[in-house]
Amino acid sequence: MLTKTAPPPSTGTVPTDPYARGGELDAATADALMTRLEVRGAEPRQRALRQVVLSRIPRRAGCRVLEVGSGTGVVARELAALPGVTEVVGIDPCPRFVEYARRAVSADPAVAFDLADGRELPFGDRRFDVVVFATTLCHIPGPTAALQEAFRVLVPGGTLLVFDGDYATTTGALSPADPLQACVAAAVSRLVYDPWLVRRLHTLVADAGFVALDLESHGYVEIEAPTYIPTIIDFGAQALAEEGVIEAVAADALRDEARRRMAAGRFFGHIAYASLLATRPGESAGGDER
Repeated sequence: MLTKTAPPPSTGTVPTDPYARGGELDAATADALMTRLEVRGAEPRQRALRQVVLSRIPRRAGCRVLEVGSGTGVVARELAALPGVTEVVGIDPCPRFVEYARRAVSADPAVAFDLADGRELPFGDRRFDVVVFATTLCHIPGPTAALQEAFRVLVPGGTLLVFDGDYATTTGALSPADPLQACVAAAVSRLVYDPWLVRRLHTLVADAGFVALDLESHGYVEIEAPTYIPTIIDFGAQALAEEGVIEAVAADALRDEARRRMAAGRFFGHIAYASLLATRPGESAGGDER
């Protein structure tokens, strides 16, 4: 296990995104976020989407992988199952996330988790063959620093994979005036530090020194048996009520409307995702077996 933990560099602002404040979260908030992460992790369409994205990683024997912002360990566990991967290290600034992730892989010596900030990694240069950001870069104030750190710890020829939501596209609306969209917008503004990050991702990664950038788009839709986007609507309705924007009875009505649509087969939810594969320049330490 790692022993060094780096405090988050100061950004001069206090983000509302709780994932951006992992080291400061109280137990109740952290536990609620862990539930959300596990719900999303178990959702079949989300799992299928991650498998498509992770399959983009070149297969190399003896591959050492770092996941930045590993949360409860959902993606790290999937990374450990990829052919050729012999070591996975996940780092996260939230102690309760790390504790949960460790318990989930206690019997697997190839996977480890520890406390660290992605903008100040506790590793030496050229330590990993692959660095992965899976729906985490949008939560990091100062993503440039995180990408520069990823560049530093990668071997020459190593692979960067960034998978993130274009969360500005998140919707649960059936029409322009659909009131459920107000709930979605409220949730996104409070849960995502930078919902527009994907729009600048190619430039950010190139500026950090990476080459061979390959950006792919992935759509995520929930119509039948939705489970993930309804949680976004619920969160947003609750936030609007707690902040006095709407009455509690209105929040209940919005949540009930989402459930009525689900029961009637009329629910629609969508998020556009993207994945970007890039390389640290230099000769690869191992052959590509993909």
